[in-house]
This record gives sequence, structure tokens and C-alpha cells, in this order.
Amino acid sequence: MLPRSMLLTAALLLFLYFSPLLRSGVTWITWQLAAAIGALSILTYALPYLVVSILPPQNLKKKYDADWAFVTGSSSGIGRALAERLALQGVNIVLVALDDQLLKDTHAALTNQFPQLKFRAVGADLSVSDGSYMTAIAQATKDIHVSLVFNNAGYMVTGFFRQVPLNKHLANIECNTVSAVRITHHFFQRMVDSKRKGAIVFTSSVAGYIPSPFATGYGATKAFLSSFAASLAVEARHYGVDICAVHPSPVNSRFLDKADKLDSLEFTSQFAYRPEDLPDDIFRTVGRAVWRDLGGFALVARGVTKLIDYNALATIFSLTAHNMKDWKMATQRSGPKS
Repeated sequence: MLPRSMLLTAALLLFLYFSPLLRSGVTWITWQLAAAIGALSILTYALPYLVVSILPPQNLKKKYDADWAFVTGSSSGIGRALAERLALQGVNIVLVALDDQLLKDTHAALTNQFPQLKFRAVGADLSVSDGSYMTAIAQATKDIHVSLVFNNAGYMVTGFFRQVPLNKHLANIECNTVSAVRITHHFFQRMVDSKRKGAIVFTSSVAGYIPSPFATGYGATKAFLSSFAASLAVEARHYGVDICAVHPSPVNSRFLDKADKLDSLEFTSQFAYRPEDLPDDIFRTVGRAVWRDLGGFALVARGVTKLIDYNALATIFSLTAHNMKDWKMATQRSGPKS
């Protein structure tokens, strides 16, 4: 019988002899596993996207037997484009926007363009914290059944978080997210009670899935909308109500009127779409996908998040942001505001 020392020596020699092969085997398995995970991530994103892309835009009036739609932010931009496309499908529309001349002009224009349809204008400031706008909304819709809800209103507040007054941040959060929750709760409950099909659509943003320095509230509110939509979609499908959130690429509209000019916004505006280019893609998506990125910029941004983990992306941003032109411009402004 061989001494234990010889057995240990032999085992060590065998390990040293085969270790390069073992290391190469482990390395090969690791790379294959990483490739499989990457392929699965890309495939599960690309396949549903491509399927929806080749399908035609849907007639939402027919799909949901819809007489009325409800669109926030409908006096201009994406909201107005949605209203016009819904009207072309024969849907009556409740137009919700700030109570200003622009809303009056939009209401008049649509009424003249589609005399066979009904349009109700509801002037409402969705940024007020007490939610009092819901009284006007409930009153304007109490005698109709709304089958289609488009939570589209929103705006961006730019600048260093600490330099923007708190009430301005809170108003932005109210408009971009809380008002959508209030409106969704109101109409979703009515859809369920009526036992009729319906759809609720949220206009989210690319900013919801990438770090958004200098517009911290905007990115956070859009991330909330997308997550809220995805979670609610699971509950709502059982009742015949489809929920989805769309992430458009930058759009040429009045959306940035309230925002300070940023170099990054000027850059992305080069890739901006016209508002009227979006409704077909949105109508193509409803009931077929829970989330959908719209436009080249959104697809590129999503691709970056597929390649680089969000935590790593945020770290890279935090280490390099001080070199950005927007950072330097912001630091040249006055000190903190209360």
C-alpha cells in the first residue's frame, strides 16, 4: 500500500497537469453561458417588437367598441395627434389640457373638421396637488362611457435637483404620475363595473430606463409610469382591459416649453419625430404589448441598457457628468434656491 504522502504528491501532480484543461473548460462554459443569456435577453425583446411592427395599426373603435376616448395633454403635440387619429376612426373625444386659448382653438378645429363627432373640452391643471381636477373630469364624463384612456400629459423640469424649488418638483410629479394614477383608477373602475372592454395607454419615455441627470424628476416619473403600467396590465387583462406604456423617441412639440434649454436636449432634438408620426405605432401596440419603444433613439437607448447594466450605467454617468456642458452651465447659475 502506497504511503499517504505519495498519494497526495500524485494527486497534486495530476491537478497541475490537468488544470490548464480545466481552466479552459470552465472558461468555455462561462462564455457559452454568457452568450446564451445575452441571446435570450435580445431575443425576448426583439421578437415581440418585430411581431408588433409588422402588424397593421388597429381600429380602436372596432377593437373596443369605443364611443368615447379620453386624452390628456390633447391641445398640442402627441395628445392632439392622438385625438385627430381617434376622430378619424369615428371616436368621440374628451380633450383635457390647461384651460387656455390653445385648448379652445384645438376644440374648435376638431369640431369643424369632424362635425359628425362630439368633442368635450375640459380645462384642467393636472399639476395641482389636491387633485381637484378630478371633479371637473368626473363631471364632464358622468353621462358617457369612456373605453379608451390616453394618459399623455407631462412636462420636464430641468436643472440641478437642489436648485429647483421643491414645489416645482412636486407639481411636476403630480402632473406626470399622480394625475395618471387618479385618472386611471377612476376610469378603470368604471370599465370593470360596466363589464366592457377598454384600453389605458401611458405616454412614458426613454428617460424612464436611463439615468436622467438635470431632469431627475422627469426620468423618475416616467420610470414609475412604465412600472405602474406593467403591473396593472397583469390585473387588468382579466377584466378585458388592455394596459400599455409607450416610450417615444424625442418629439417636436411644445413639451419642452417649460424646461430650461439643455445641450443634451438640443442634441436629441436632432432625432425628433413629428407628433403625427406616433399614433399609428401606438395604435399598433395597444393590446399586443405592455411596453414598446418607438423610434430609433429609443431603440438605441434600449440597446445600451441591454449591453450595460443599469447600475454600471449610473456609475459611468456619475463619474463623467461633470465634463458635460449642461453640468458646467448649471454650476454657473446662482446658488441653491429654497
